[in-house]
Amino acid sequence: MTPTLVREHLPQAGPALRVDRGARARDWSEIQERMLVPLYEAVYERLGVGSGTRLLGLGCGSGLALLMAASRGAVLTGVESRSPERLALARQRLTPEAGGTRAGDGTRAVEGTRLVAGPPGDAVDPADAQRPPYNLVTAFEPVGCLAGDAEGLGELLAAATPLAERGAPVVLVGWGPPERCATSSVLRVATRLADPLRAAGSWRPALRDDLEEVAQRAGLRPDGSGRVACPFGYAGVDSALKGLLSTGLFDAAVSATDRAQVDKEVTEALHPYRRADGTVWMPNVFRYLIARVV
Repeated sequence: MTPTLVREHLPQAGPALRVDRGARARDWSEIQERMLVPLYEAVYERLGVGSGTRLLGLGCGSGLALLMAASRGAVLTGVESRSPERLALARQRLTPEAGGTRAGDGTRAVEGTRLVAGPPGDAVDPADAQRPPYNLVTAFEPVGCLAGDAEGLGELLAAATPLAERGAPVVLVGWGPPERCATSSVLRVATRLADPLRAAGSWRPALRDDLEEVAQRAGLRPDGSGRVACPFGYAGVDSALKGLLSTGLFDAAVSATDRAQVDKEVTEALHPYRRADGTVWMPNVFRYLIARVV
C-alpha cells in the first residue's frame, strides 16, 4: 500500500526499532507502490489530468504517481519530507523518462518538474510568486490507517492549499470499509502486537468520515468521491512480507516485539490468501475524496 504514512520515529518504548531505510524504500518502490495504480488512474481520468495540469504531489514517495501524471503531460512538483531514500528513487525514476537535466542542487529531476525534501513552499519557483502555481494537489497516502496521521496531513495541507488556485481539486485517499479490504485481517496483526503502543503508529480500521474530517479541518469543500478496487498481489509470501512491512504500518509491532515475531504472525495471517501456485492475492477497496480550495 502505500499506501500509508510511515512513522520513522516512534516513542521510546519497547526495543529500539532499527530499519534499513534504503532496503525499505526499494521494497516500497519495487513491490508495494504499484498496488495503488488503479487508484491513480481513476483519479487522473476523473479530473482530466493532462498538459494543462500543474500538479503538487504531497508525500510523493518514490514517484510512481508522478510518473503516471507526467505520461499525461502534467507539469509536476513532488514533496517528500519523511523519506529521503524514497525521494532519491523518485529522482532516479523520473530523470530518464523526459530526458531532462538536473539542476545544480539536485532538486530538478526532469525539465519542468521539481522534487524537494522540504515543505511545499520550498518547491515554488520565484517566477510563479505572482500567481498560485498549482491547479491540482494530491495526497495519495491513505489517511486514517495510523493514529495521528490525519494531523500530519493537515499540516501539509495548510502549507499546500495557499499555493493552489481557488477551486483547485485536492485529492485525499483512505482505505475502504474493512469488510471489503482483505488486507485488513493481516493489518490487525500490527495492532494486536503493538499494544500497548497502539497510539504510537499502529494500524487502525478506516472510519467512514476520515477523509471528510481532514478536508473540513483544512478548510476545503468536498466535491465528490469514489471507490476503486486495488487488489494486493504478490509473487509469494516473502514478497508480501517485504511489501507490507515497507509501508511502516508494522513499525510499532516490531518495536513492541521483534521482527521475527512479526514475520511469523503476518505469514500466518497471509495463509488464507495464498493460491495454489504460491502467489498471494488480497482484494481491497480504496476510497478517494475530491475537495476544492475555497
